[in-house]
Amino acid sequence: MRLLLDTRILLWCLEGEEKLPDQAHTIISSADEVYASAANIWEIIIKTSTGKLKIETDPQGMVQAIADSGFQMLSIKPEHALKLMHLQDFHRDPFDRILIAQSLVEPLHLVTCDSVVAKYNGNIIKV
Repeated sequence: MRLLLDTRILLWCLEGEEKLPDQAHTIISSADEVYASAANIWEIIIKTSTGKLKIETDPQGMVQAIADSGFQMLSIKPEHALKLMHLQDFHRDPFDRILIAQSLVEPLHLVTCDSVVAKYNGNIIKV
């Protein structure tokens, strides 16, 4: 199975698995490939700069932590952005929407704890 992690799940993986739900840990540890997205880094930078998110590692260190974890990095491609035109309007968060679009285009299973994100389709895994 190929996975894409939403930002909260990614942060839990990188900052301490004690916050990571057991189901997520099991799914991630048994996956063939696990991806983090440039959108995750974008969201972390925006939310830390506005004070909406506090993290232990600076965003530059977060990129290194992703590489050290063995997760692969997924860039944002034009195809991902174009997929946004076809998404239903369940969720307005632009970071979640681009992650959903990436998961559909690649295809990857998006691992999330967000019940609104889980409304999109069968490639979403809610933990």
